[in-house]
Amino acid sequence: MTTPMTMDITEIQRLLPHRYPFLLVDRVTEIDPGKKLVAYKNVTANEEFFNGHFPGHPVMPGVLMLEALAQACALLAYKSQNLNPTEWVVYLMAIDGAKFRKPVVPGDRLVLTAEVLRHKSAVWKQRGVATVDGAMVVEAEFLATVVKAGATP
Repeated sequence: MTTPMTMDITEIQRLLPHRYPFLLVDRVTEIDPGKKLVAYKNVTANEEFFNGHFPGHPVMPGVLMLEALAQACALLAYKSQNLNPTEWVVYLMAIDGAKFRKPVVPGDRLVLTAEVLRHKSAVWKQRGVATVDGAMVVEAEFLATVVKAGATP
């Protein structure tokens, strides 16, 4: 079976256990298994988190930008190994070197890029970068592990 080079929301939901309001990847536009994945999140004014972050000056919380990148990293792991999501789960283990460059506001398209730095056995180390209109807004390194569904990481 060949890996599709893009993914719509149905395929994303098949792989990730997240659902609204915590599913933060809308579409995958590029996949190079074992190497790179590019996706995006459309940031809209009706996102729940804007009600309190911040009234009158809506800014996407940094932790949610990191979560969006972590989800993109998990999708890359799933697609790189053709993992069945009913049998395997990708768990986030660590986030290192997170840097926030610019605020993300309603109307922005958060472009998420995940790149494999290292993959050994069940452990993945990836670099995630998010941009808006070509300008970097956040970057970090992510460490994750793949475990049998139902097992403790």
